[in-house]
Amino acid sequence: MSTHEQVAALIAPLVSAHGLVLDDVSVTPAGKRRVLRVSLDVAPILQADGWIDQPTAPVSLDDVAAVSRRIDAALDGCDVLGDAPYVLEVSSPGLGRRLTVPRHFQRNVGRLISIRSASAEVTGRIVRAGADEVVLSLHAGDGQEGETHQTIPYAVIERAVVVVEFGDRADRS
Repeated sequence: MSTHEQVAALIAPLVSAHGLVLDDVSVTPAGKRRVLRVSLDVAPILQADGWIDQPTAPVSLDDVAAVSRRIDAALDGCDVLGDAPYVLEVSSPGLGRRLTVPRHFQRNVGRLISIRSASAEVTGRIVRAGADEVVLSLHAGDGQEGETHQTIPYAVIERAVVVVEFGDRADRS
């Protein structure tokens, strides 16, 4: 088992006990030290039908600080990283992360995203997200009024990212 896998196995229960999801773990060399980066996320709360159609609250700084202390204590109590010094960085994934698994789409309900597939590229707001597909709200083009919904299976998505929006959230439709 690699160091990365050992660290993930050690800290996953600590993160889960705090009601969060371990999004990613990386261990990279940095001179005589190593940098251990841990990314935490909030698990979306699915409806009985397996879909989510409401935005999920972000990870709070208090959550990050509390889990960081627990991870630090757990690492100090074992030798998974050996004797070499390390720097621990605990954060949330941020907007720059690619959306690659259903949880990422579910977590971003209400946000504008850009999706590229083999057949097209589309930008729309996530209305609903389930286990196998996402539903986007698209503005009608060519002078037409209103909006349409498009359902996209995750299996056809090559690349998906959140589009950063500036301005007041109340101004968005």
